[in-house]
Amino acid sequence: MNKFLFRMAIGLLMAFFGAITYYTSDVQNPVTGERQRVQLNPRQEISLGLQARQQMAGKYGGLYPSQNIQQYVDRVGERVVRNSTAAQAPYPFEFHLLRDPKTINAFALPGGQIFITAGLLGRLNSEAQLAAVLGHEAGHVVARHGAEHLAKQQFGRALVTAVGVATSDNRGGGQEALLIAQAVNQMVSLRYGRSDELESDRLGFQFMTEAGYNPQGIVEVMQILNSARQGGSPPEFLSSHPNPENRVEKLQALIAQNFPNGIPANLVSGGDEFARNVRAR
Repeated sequence: MNKFLFRMAIGLLMAFFGAITYYTSDVQNPVTGERQRVQLNPRQEISLGLQARQQMAGKYGGLYPSQNIQQYVDRVGERVVRNSTAAQAPYPFEFHLLRDPKTINAFALPGGQIFITAGLLGRLNSEAQLAAVLGHEAGHVVARHGAEHLAKQQFGRALVTAVGVATSDNRGGGQEALLIAQAVNQMVSLRYGRSDELESDRLGFQFMTEAGYNPQGIVEVMQILNSARQGGSPPEFLSSHPNPENRVEKLQALIAQNFPNGIPANLVSGGDEFARNVRAR
């Protein structure tokens, strides 16, 4: 067998085993109950997110310099997670405020690393809106959307093997750095689809209301983003989070379905609290 045929045979064999690996990696999400094809286990997701967070933060100018505002973001994020179904997920959530004042964006890495830019925070005006953004991103983590997309993009073992090597106890020096870089590049290019966004909207709604926040905040966030889009170039949030048609209407219908007698008075908006911790700084 000449070298060309040998390489082709090896390639076909790898493709075959990659397909077998993908289509047999069916697991049930312990929080959503959904059956998913993911090849990373939670430990690998956490490790990948931890190793990628610095590089991702660097894309937005690093972390925001005010510790007081960062601590406020931490408190809101922790309240959303700790007091909701998101706490059942096996991820140590961390929340990061990024320095970039112009980019309007928020995103999450697999394993619980959640980011919001100063540009988006500056557009908000209530704690419920902040809780909605963080809850939506927590929804992506809990629903394991990143892990799903990584598996789809690779359609086989390549990235999973790379992450498995990079997150194992056996250090590989330069090889490990290369493997992590490959995994991060895959995450940077992730674009969620309509079903992912709608699921994260529903989960974000659930998490924020379970934590005691007025769900009107998530509707207001979408309206703020739509307003920013009409004012010029679309926010990066809507680039990395495609904006489904009638998204606001779907959220309003979700509120009506869950609170047919009106939003309870004990669900807070926290406009004054937000102003004291963000606007006054």
